[in-house]
Amino acid sequence: MHNYDSQTIQLVIIAVAALAVVLQAIFLIAILISIKKATLTIHKEIQDVRSSIAPILINSRDFLTRVAPRIDSVSADVADITHILRVRIAALESVVAEILERVQRQTTRVDSMFTGALDSVERVGEFVSNAVSKPVKQVSALFASAKAIVEVLSAPAPHIQSPPGPDNPTGSHNPDKFV
Repeated sequence: MHNYDSQTIQLVIIAVAALAVVLQAIFLIAILISIKKATLTIHKEIQDVRSSIAPILINSRDFLTRVAPRIDSVSADVADITHILRVRIAALESVVAEILERVQRQTTRVDSMFTGALDSVERVGEFVSNAVSKPVKQVSALFASAKAIVEVLSAPAPHIQSPPGPDNPTGSHNPDKFV
């Protein structure tokens, strides 16, 4: 076999190392080129997005610049309206409470008036009943007694039955016979 001296081995190792460094440099340059292309593509896409978003942002900024005072005005108006409504509702609540109190007082008053009127009607009814019914009962009793007298006087003579006996087996009254 060949006998390699140390210089040759060193030369081979240096050549292999140089080849490795050259290959590494080639790989790094290839990576750098691909990163640069990707960066350019991304930069181009970002510019496209920027160019399409820029008008929207400008229009939005202009819109907000124009509308912001109106929004402030509307929010202030809403706050004022809310405050006014709260004040009016509080006033309305007090008025409603006062009306309800008056209605309750009037209801109590009307109730006591009706109760008094009904009590008076009841007392008058009792008085009239007592004042009228007593004489009416007396007059009614007089008429009833007069009627009874008239009926007794105008009635035919009563038919008297005799007890049944040997002379009268049916017990009928014979006006020719006087017992």
